[in-house]
Amino acid sequence: MTVDDRFARDFRETEDDRLAGKRNEVVTGPVADWATDFSHTEPEWAADPYPIQDDLRGRCPIAHTERFGGAWLPTRYEDVAAIAYDTERFSSRAIVVSNYRPPLDLAPVGVVPPISSDPPFHHDARRLLLPAFTKKAIAAYEPDTRALCHALIDGLEGREVVDAAREYAQHIPMRVIAGMLGFPPEDGPKFAQFVENALESINLPPEERLQRMDRLFDYLLVQIRDHVDDPRDDLTTYLINAELYGRKLEPSHVAGAMALLLIAGIDTTWSAIGASLWHLAKTPGDRERLVAEPGLVPTAIEEFLRVYAPVTMARLVKEDMHWRGVDMKADDWVLLSFPAANRDPAQFDRAGEVVIDREVNRHAAFGLGIHRCVGSHLARMELRVALEVWLERIPVFALDDPDAVTWAPGQVRGPRALPIRVG
Repeated sequence: MTVDDRFARDFRETEDDRLAGKRNEVVTGPVADWATDFSHTEPEWAADPYPIQDDLRGRCPIAHTERFGGAWLPTRYEDVAAIAYDTERFSSRAIVVSNYRPPLDLAPVGVVPPISSDPPFHHDARRLLLPAFTKKAIAAYEPDTRALCHALIDGLEGREVVDAAREYAQHIPMRVIAGMLGFPPEDGPKFAQFVENALESINLPPEERLQRMDRLFDYLLVQIRDHVDDPRDDLTTYLINAELYGRKLEPSHVAGAMALLLIAGIDTTWSAIGASLWHLAKTPGDRERLVAEPGLVPTAIEEFLRVYAPVTMARLVKEDMHWRGVDMKADDWVLLSFPAANRDPAQFDRAGEVVIDREVNRHAAFGLGIHRCVGSHLARMELRVALEVWLERIPVFALDDPDAVTWAPGQVRGPRALPIRVG
């Protein structure tokens, strides 16, 4: 059997396993009470979730909903952290809430290792990726990233209004991740569709959602075949050749890790860059200060990551239990709202304010516990370079129409349309 045959066979077997999971009836519509019927897919949550989170933290710090087959939403930092660190009672085999739960036998690997992996497998799967994401390894990508940002702004010259999300922020992580994985850079539009299918279509019927996810894995299979035929120095070839426990990675592990890097590596950074530009466009004092003090940018981006943390992860409850005053059932979802944790006044002084020179800032934007983001150095580099180049080239800008800004729903929140008036 050739390597290519092995990958194709394993993809089909993995598909059969996924179809054996648990489905729930799709429930949509306006939220009746955020404490008992929350939904992070609703327009008002996407537009501005922070007042909702603040209200819940004060009156019902662990909210519940029957949507998605049952889910919980802790809003205090201490609760989010406790769940993130507790791998005995909470599983990571599925980290995106939807109306479908993958079967138990997919643990401890999960569909997109290592973020979907439980101990002890998680430790070894994560260790495989670490060399590619050290500070030193990421520094090698900075010159090309800076050149890309300049090229993107070159393409905006001569226009009064530009979409900073679609025409700038989106393209930076797309090109960087495509380069790291060895994917064609012109496939960017496909990547955007994969992101939407993975993170913004969670309320679709499970069968339709799985079909959409198949498009991603079919694409990855094509890329794997290409790299098997033509190996090169990139992450895809590295994963194909990597060994764990004395043998090559299972094809599903290779594809899952690639899917994780593609989806998470693009949407999280795209959202963080967009949210930072949105803040500066509506806050002239902060914009003017960063233009005058470019050395403050690294400190400012930590505050942007805290206040506009894009990512909310999920866990599945392993067994029925009473936890901090609520009765959780096996396979209930738990949304780990790092954005809510980052605005908890019990953890941060002036938690709801943006303080761009905040000195102590131990935020949770990159997660907590064993699943803390392996790509944090990459995300910080892209965000820093994106803002440095933008502020250098476009020091004066403002929102063209605040009401025209739209935000992604779901577990990764960032601007999807961000019309900005320049000059």
